[in-house]
Amino acid sequence: MKRSSGSSDTPSKLSDSVHHQLNMYSLAASAAGVSLLALVEPCEARIVYTPAHIRIGVNESYKLDLNHDGVTDFTILNTTNMGDSTAFFTLFEKPGKGNAVEARYSHNGFIRLAKALTRGARIQAGNSFNHKSALMASVFYGPSNPVSYGSWLNVSGRYLGLRFKVNGETHYGWARLSVSARVQRVPLTAVLTGYAYETIPNKAIIAGQTKEQVDSSVGQPDAASPAAPTEPASLGALAVGAPALSIWRREGSAGSAITSN
Repeated sequence: MKRSSGSSDTPSKLSDSVHHQLNMYSLAASAAGVSLLALVEPCEARIVYTPAHIRIGVNESYKLDLNHDGVTDFTILNTTNMGDSTAFFTLFEKPGKGNAVEARYSHNGFIRLAKALTRGARIQAGNSFNHKSALMASVFYGPSNPVSYGSWLNVSGRYLGLRFKVNGETHYGWARLSVSARVQRVPLTAVLTGYAYETIPNKAIIAGQTKEQVDSSVGQPDAASPAAPTEPASLGALAVGAPALSIWRREGSAGSAITSN
């Protein structure tokens, strides 16, 4: 087939103004490449949060699967033992193999008590974790006055600090519950209202945290930065930011003026 008279295999020579604009674009695109690479790691880091409203009633248990992989990471059990004149209500958690919950020992050193963390507590390596079952709350009713024990008696929106394994790596998470034990000889009531975990191994999580926190010194927009342009802009200029875009537009305008003259 014949080529049209205007076609040629030889690259056409660009005008100086167009060549200058392409150089500016190349610089912006290169900077954008560096910026995008710098963003890869933060984008991979995230908190997986699951909202819930699960009532754990008398003689019931709930199998908590933090990362939804089909493996039970922790079990929360609400047990009751009733006699003719006695009643014993107990709420406790049981970690899966290799997992642990933040806990402390009772004053006599015999009972492991699961901590009822407040919002904002930091769950991380170095905290006091226990890999065995830990008591959350218990109430004993007998002939004399009731005896209650544990950090989870009549609390609202408290957090279990959790450490668990995913493919052999350690992750941290939390589970939020409210517990009621207000009425005599009525079993404890527990409601699970949400849970979350950090996807980065060995990285701490804050109790109540539902999304990844961005470092304020990296990648945050400057309050004094110019407003985004309303006209279309190049990919490189958009990625490198408003300052480069302003330079690109000024240089482009100057180039156009030279060409028109």
